[in-house]
Amino acid sequence: MPTPPRRLWSAVAAVFAGVALLAGCAAPAPLVQPPAAGGAPAPEGLEEFYSQQPEWAECDSNYRCADIEVPLDYEDPGGERITIAVKVFAAVGEPMGSLFVNPGGPGGSGIEMVESIDAYLGSDILRNYDVVGFDPRGVGQSTAVRCYDSAQLEEWYGTEFDVETDAGFQAFVDGSTAYGEACAENTGPLIGHVDTISATRDLDVLRAVVGEAQLTYLGFSYGTFLGAHYAELFPENVGRLVLDGAVDPALGYGEIVRGQTAGFDLAYRSFVEDCQAGTDCPLTGDVESGIDQTVAILEQLADTPVASGDPDRPANDADLMNSIIVSLYNPASWPTLSSAIAALQDGDGSQVRFLSDYALDRDEDGNYPEDQGAFRAIDCLDYPVEVDRDAMRAEAEELTEISRLFGPYNGYGEVGCGTMPVQSTAVREPIAAEGTPPILVIGTTRDPATPYEWAESMADQLSSGVLLTYDGDGHTAYGAGSCIDDAVDDFLVEGTVPDDGLSC
Repeated sequence: MPTPPRRLWSAVAAVFAGVALLAGCAAPAPLVQPPAAGGAPAPEGLEEFYSQQPEWAECDSNYRCADIEVPLDYEDPGGERITIAVKVFAAVGEPMGSLFVNPGGPGGSGIEMVESIDAYLGSDILRNYDVVGFDPRGVGQSTAVRCYDSAQLEEWYGTEFDVETDAGFQAFVDGSTAYGEACAENTGPLIGHVDTISATRDLDVLRAVVGEAQLTYLGFSYGTFLGAHYAELFPENVGRLVLDGAVDPALGYGEIVRGQTAGFDLAYRSFVEDCQAGTDCPLTGDVESGIDQTVAILEQLADTPVASGDPDRPANDADLMNSIIVSLYNPASWPTLSSAIAALQDGDGSQVRFLSDYALDRDEDGNYPEDQGAFRAIDCLDYPVEVDRDAMRAEAEELTEISRLFGPYNGYGEVGCGTMPVQSTAVREPIAAEGTPPILVIGTTRDPATPYEWAESMADQLSSGVLLTYDGDGHTAYGAGSCIDDAVDDFLVEGTVPDDGLSC
């Protein structure tokens, strides 16, 4: 039996918890009807928010920006208000409407995404749509979560816990509790209102404010979770929805962790196989041997970190694990990971240190994003947990059985949410979204972060789900240059619905 985890690193938990053949068709594809004029009326009590006229301002070339007001608490719309920051890239041609985008996370910035929009979307989309990027509540330029500052994060991320000892486990609980208390103190009441349901209701306000009767939307990773909830809550307002890298909305916390552990294990095996098929791969032999060598390197780094060029920050096992995780999101990063492992074997941890800092969004001056805590705050309101040490130990052993590489670093995560000042009351259950037009759900067969099975499940749950499959590596499929790109572009621009089961 694999050894259950003893060491846990806050830094690894932060990274884990937050990066062709055309199928034939026998008949012409159906078309989605154009959006109906007017749309559904504003929900009662929210008319003022839906009808607001924000002050749009030019911001950068071809962009306009505004802050949209929404209630802090939708159960109390007359109470405190917060703002959602929006940045719109104007269509290159005559716009047919607005396309809302979400990059995932939770905690990803739609504004940052739209600022690099030509790296995400094809030319047909950019010609035909105004692209709307927004920072969800708690994130970025919107009213945002604040937890630790950069100096505190540097210390927190560098903290190691031996959870198999009573003292080590209690230190982990105490440290996590202190982090949660800082989030509550520095964020205020918002800390209890950054759940996905609230963000979904914000999205409907944004849809109305920009003048769209129905929502056209492209969401990646966590953005699929947000999009599916939108379809469930506002089916009459659904236009053309694309959900890439689907998160199964019915899964609970433990199921999510087990799925990701298996997903990253599968993705790393694909990386090793690709590495060994080339020249100068630092992991020799077959795939199993490559896994064994990686585990051995991690164990060695845990005992003896390697110099990285910064005497205060040698590369340890947490840094290598972070490097692996972030590199598996995009196969284009695989050569960089191979080079970093090779350098590590030669006693140079600088490349691993660089990748680990990139995974944690740490800049060269040691600064972290001010809204770094948004991921945990959102995630913890969406997923109820129970802090039961015996149950977590059993789960940790199961995770290590699933993956001897990733499992030992992925246990005891319930402590992070169980020590937050606000506990989740959400119920994880399937989403059907009855009455919506076709919704595209995309899965990648070796996606590390959102396993392909989740896309199958979401497409099956949605009453109008249409499953598209990309047989490939990396996280999400759109933009990889496969038949998925053409199918999504045709759907969004022409309304052409691809065959359910399209695969390439």
